[in-house]
Amino acid sequence: MSKRKGTQGGPGGASMMMGQQKPKDFKGTLRRLITYLKPRRKRLITVFMAAIMSTIFMIVGPKIMGDTITILFEGAYGKLQGIPGAAIDFGKIAQLLLVLGGLYLLSSLFSFIQQYIMSTVAQTTVYDLREDVNKKLEKLPLKYFDGRPNGETLSRVTNDIDMIGTTLQQSLTQLITSIVTIIGIIIMMLWISPILTLISIISIPVSMYVIKPILKRSQKYFADQQRTLGQLNGHIEEMYTGHQVVKAFSHEKKAVAEFDTVNEELYDAGRKAQFISGIIMPMMFFIGNLSYVLISVAGGILVTQRAISIGDIQAFITYSKQFTQPITQTANIANIIQSTVAAAERVFELLDEEEEIKENTQESLTRAQGAVTFEQVDFGYGEDLLIQDMNINVLPGQTVAIVGPTGAGKTTLINLLMRFYELKGGSIKIDGRDIRDISRSNLRKSFGMVLQDTWLFNGTIKDNLAYGKSDASDEEIIAAARTAHADHFIRTLPDGYETVLNEEASNISQGQKQLLTIARAVLADPPIMILDEATSSVDTRTEVFIQKAMNQLMEGRTNFVIAHRLSTIRDADLILVMDQGKVIEQGTHSELLSKKGFYTDLYNSQFSKRAAG
Repeated sequence: MSKRKGTQGGPGGASMMMGQQKPKDFKGTLRRLITYLKPRRKRLITVFMAAIMSTIFMIVGPKIMGDTITILFEGAYGKLQGIPGAAIDFGKIAQLLLVLGGLYLLSSLFSFIQQYIMSTVAQTTVYDLREDVNKKLEKLPLKYFDGRPNGETLSRVTNDIDMIGTTLQQSLTQLITSIVTIIGIIIMMLWISPILTLISIISIPVSMYVIKPILKRSQKYFADQQRTLGQLNGHIEEMYTGHQVVKAFSHEKKAVAEFDTVNEELYDAGRKAQFISGIIMPMMFFIGNLSYVLISVAGGILVTQRAISIGDIQAFITYSKQFTQPITQTANIANIIQSTVAAAERVFELLDEEEEIKENTQESLTRAQGAVTFEQVDFGYGEDLLIQDMNINVLPGQTVAIVGPTGAGKTTLINLLMRFYELKGGSIKIDGRDIRDISRSNLRKSFGMVLQDTWLFNGTIKDNLAYGKSDASDEEIIAAARTAHADHFIRTLPDGYETVLNEEASNISQGQKQLLTIARAVLADPPIMILDEATSSVDTRTEVFIQKAMNQLMEGRTNFVIAHRLSTIRDADLILVMDQGKVIEQGTHSELLSKKGFYTDLYNSQFSKRAAG
């Protein structure tokens, strides 16, 4: 089930987008993500320096501890051997331990500085990314949203960007620390024993050789994991927002089955990604333990030959254990980076979407008189034209009704009028001016819309009414509500105009929602109105109120009415009969009936159905 409505014959949408399973451009995406860090170069350098200082103070610790053990061992050994003057130098040991405590304290301080600055870098970077995505969403054409479930887009804006932020804040600092630690430990180990260092370093190419194919294979599964997560979010969003329809059509089992299918795909991709990446840790530990055994054997031999002190061998063993830890962390972070790059790629795919055609003009349209002309208009969502050579002439103040079967192109005509889609040929003019010569934002201010699908946001009724005129006074808002016959029911609510509508505006009835959308249009006072018959889902009494409100709204304006019940448009100045994207008949109600053509058949079929009912 899909709750998508609107354009007929529009893009294929969800199925197209969900089918993308091609391998991802890891290097290109990573480079692009790094460009978001460039404005924070100075802070990143500070983080890097703090990481170096923190690591230096930390890695010097085992060497000092080794020296302490050497002093303790030599003193104790000398006493056991009866060497004259041999004793444990507790003063020296205490001094070394104080130095050791100070080093660890300084290491913790620099680590705190590193984390603090990096959290700022991560959040500001993600802030910029969200800003870019938000600006991009404002520039995307209607066809983008018609072609994708809301949940899929929301997943990219929330889940994927959050993953990028978490990785930058946590994993990037770990990566920097791990690299600095590896370099620092190698230096300390070379200082203690080049031979033992060689044994430890051999484990690095062995480890990289082992984990490289695993990382390469896990990348595909991490990409699948992010893709199916977006798919699942889209399905849940649709099922939640349309739960009443799901229940009404007893669609629960099928909805659950679809959820289980997608959830199974997500589980399968996530299990494979985590399993393959999880192999890395035990393999690294195995290689590290082999290295540890070799160091212990070789170190014992060197101690017996007095080539190295027992304290230094203890320090080296500590370094060798610490040496494998940052390598293991680096390998683990590589898995996280795989998942993050997959998320970043999805965000960049959104940022790379084709935008609305840039305007070459910022010209504005003063309050329109309302004359609308379609001249040889051609349009199609793809290569095939849906509308061909359409010609319409509407005079100011006229009411134009658009009728026709489902898929005839009624909504498409309105979308073209408001420049939600660009023409393939011909022109549309308002008061003789081509709408392409007027900025989109200014053009759309000339239109008001009251549709069957009422849209109200989470906020007060007063804020909702003032949506099209933010500077409206309370008196203007109340006057508009009275014109729309909405004032009475608003005042019966507990908080009146300050009543907060919930996210779905389900705390008021469908008819009340319609009255509020009419009042909103009245307050905006546009010269051209677009009306979709909005009384099909309300009771007879509410229908009368809505019809009166719409009649008052239409006075003195040019009106385009998408008509479903032909009995409501008998008084229209012009009726356009559409079929398969073409205006096949046009004229007044009486003129069209006298032709005994398509409109007559459509009109009679409605009344015959009522009679039969």
